Amino acid sequence: MSKASIRQLGTRGEGGRSPARLVLADGTVYRGHAFGAECVRSGEVIFNTSMTGYQEIVTDPSYAGQIVTMTYTQIGNVGVNPEDEESGRPFLSGFVIKELLNEPSNWRSTGTVDEFLRTHGVPGISGVDTRALVRRIRDHGAQVGVLSTDPDQQDEAELIALARRAPGLDGRDLVSEVTCSAAYEWTEGLWAGVGGQVPRDPRPVPSFHVVAYDFGVKRNILRLLVEQGFRVTVVPATTSAESALELNPDAVFLSNGPGDPAAVEGVREAVRELAQKKPLFGICLGHQILGLSLGGETRKLKFGHHGGNQPGQDLATGRVAICAENHGYAVDKDSLDRAGEPVEVTHVNLNDGTVEGLAHLEKPLFSVQYHPEASPGPHDASYFFRRFRQMVERHAQGQPVTGASVARGQAG
Repeated sequence: MSKASIRQLGTRGEGGRSPARLVLADGTVYRGHAFGAECVRSGEVIFNTSMTGYQEIVTDPSYAGQIVTMTYTQIGNVGVNPEDEESGRPFLSGFVIKELLNEPSNWRSTGTVDEFLRTHGVPGISGVDTRALVRRIRDHGAQVGVLSTDPDQQDEAELIALARRAPGLDGRDLVSEVTCSAAYEWTEGLWAGVGGQVPRDPRPVPSFHVVAYDFGVKRNILRLLVEQGFRVTVVPATTSAESALELNPDAVFLSNGPGDPAAVEGVREAVRELAQKKPLFGICLGHQILGLSLGGETRKLKFGHHGGNQPGQDLATGRVAICAENHGYAVDKDSLDRAGEPVEVTHVNLNDGTVEGLAHLEKPLFSVQYHPEASPGPHDASYFFRRFRQMVERHAQGQPVTGASVARGQAG
């Protein structure tokens, strides 16, 4: 493709910043202005519709291997701070925004988005026509792109060629790149405000021990498990079922995470064994891996669900919750039917009918595709952590309990 034929979008100036380019594998070029780290990175280009919580998005390990475009126009207005980080560092490949606000106005701010991304080696581009970019992704699907903030690497034809050679997400085990290296205990609950001024409900007793598989876990998930009175041990994704059971847990939790669930090595076999012996709850990638362990299959979505405005319907009650979601794959319902396992779909996405929740009819197993911990997003679905606690308590008492009864709100 000649330079003259390359489509060029987004040329608004921005106060002396170095040039940057976002190019897609289909040859589309978006011009803008660099912030964050000075480098060249590739990844699947997706968009997030959340209006708040950009720091939580940037630090969500589920975005490993992706270049994230924010649909909300102004980013950076509240700065960054340690309390809002969802992991130890950003794992995303790049950050695309319309307008960068680099002078935060928030009493909690300890730095800027620009500084934060630069520190962690993540490139950003501002001044992009994000509406045009999002429409292109919606019309043609997510695709691989390259983001260059290196002033010496702005040749658009070369960047397009690089994008066409770069890998997508299919078949990639990205969990291995984000999981913890060793098991650890997590004890922190929800932020209590300055001086502990935010009131919190008492944590339930007795305490139960949960082993949480880290596929790219968000910290707010762990905080909400602690708020339910759980003693939480986080383990690497490579932990065998035998090693997990040696920790003598009362239950097992499967976390969110990045990439192709079918490509995560050895996990579905471990989950299949654990599901025979312990109550189990999965979120997002954990939900997909549970589906795989029950004999189902997963499929790639056209552009995924990323944002805090997804409608999830509870099929038992008909109620709709507005949910936070971040995933590019979904469990295929027909494959579950073919597998013959006694499992039911409990929740669906009203936008496209994809599976949003699973529950076992005979065992204490259930999962949700969306993020009941939010962070960012609405808290409509946060009750699932309470239901998990109720399921574990009934199981510990020797009472009959199934994932289906939990999903229907009948566990407590």
